[in-house]
Amino acid sequence: MAQKLQHNVTIKGTKDGLVLLLDDLCSFEHLLEELNDKLSDDHGQLLNGPLISVIVKTGNRYLTDQQSGLIREIIGQKKNLEIKRFETNVITVAEAEEMKKEAQIMRVSKVVRSGQVLSVQGDLLLIGDVNPGGTIVATGNIFVLGSLKGIAHSGSSGNREAVIAASVMKPTQLRIADMINRAPDHYPEHGHEMECAFISDEEGQILIDRISIVHKIRPELNRL
Repeated sequence: MAQKLQHNVTIKGTKDGLVLLLDDLCSFEHLLEELNDKLSDDHGQLLNGPLISVIVKTGNRYLTDQQSGLIREIIGQKKNLEIKRFETNVITVAEAEEMKKEAQIMRVSKVVRSGQVLSVQGDLLLIGDVNPGGTIVATGNIFVLGSLKGIAHSGSSGNREAVIAASVMKPTQLRIADMINRAPDHYPEHGHEMECAFISDEEGQILIDRISIVHKIRPELNRL
């Protein structure tokens, strides 16, 4: 009797290495068995060459740390295979809650005085001023309905798409993700309109411009 064909593991070659597509409906035991068989037999010649980067795609299957470890162990037996990452369509409850926090808008009405630090997860909408010596920090965007004369740090967790907007933009320092823009020695006394700061891909630095351009450079902010 001919052996039944197995299609729970598909191996695809790309210019960057290999992609392992793992079926998300079969049992995990059958998945491991077929993965081991295919890496041992079908691709023997391919797997004896130079170091190959591997992306493991698990579809709608959630893997525990133990299950991920078993897959790593099988792939690790091939000395020239190195797992770059796992990709899945599934997120945990904790990850979903974290995403919800990052998407929230924290509304705060106060004056941030010298020596005070206001830090939030997600976007910050501050109704009030930031005095010199005061600091506001957000993992998302920062919007100040008032005077920004202290330090503002948006995208603090690494989001370089974050912006900083203020009714009066006279900060001592602006930070977006890992980029810093220090204030000029003097600001003009008049003529300040509401402005926004953002990282320009073309300039490779933080720029300040009219608030009216936000919808062009960051159209996703229309959700606000």
